[in-house]
Amino acid sequence: MERSILVATPPATPLLVFDGDCNFCTLWVRRWQQMTGDSVDYLPAQDPHIAAQFPEIPSRQFDTAVVLIETDGLVYSGAEAIFRTWAHNPKRQWPLRGYEKSPPLARLTELAYRLVSENRPLFSRLTHWFCKHKS
Repeated sequence: MERSILVATPPATPLLVFDGDCNFCTLWVRRWQQMTGDSVDYLPAQDPHIAAQFPEIPSRQFDTAVVLIETDGLVYSGAEAIFRTWAHNPKRQWPLRGYEKSPPLARLTELAYRLVSENRPLFSRLTHWFCKHKS
């Protein structure tokens, strides 16, 4: 939705930064990696290169949401970062289009993202349970 951060040294490939200490985050990042292939790089926020290369991004931002750093230096977080990450796969651009065209949908997905982010242990258990019981 709103972006106020522009990094001085953008990555050569879009970079999604996530909480590497969070099993829930790591599980979903692995799925997204399969979806995007080599078109997006992924690094945990704990990687020392993150703070060194992107000092403009406050470290606390990585505690609450995934962060996507695009090759033009623009920084996105939360649901928007996820949709922009998916959009690097041509078959997965429709969620971003919906997000961009519908402010109510954007607000709803950001609210849902925040709900999940604030309750990651619960959603981690639910994800593992559903994956285990999937037919």
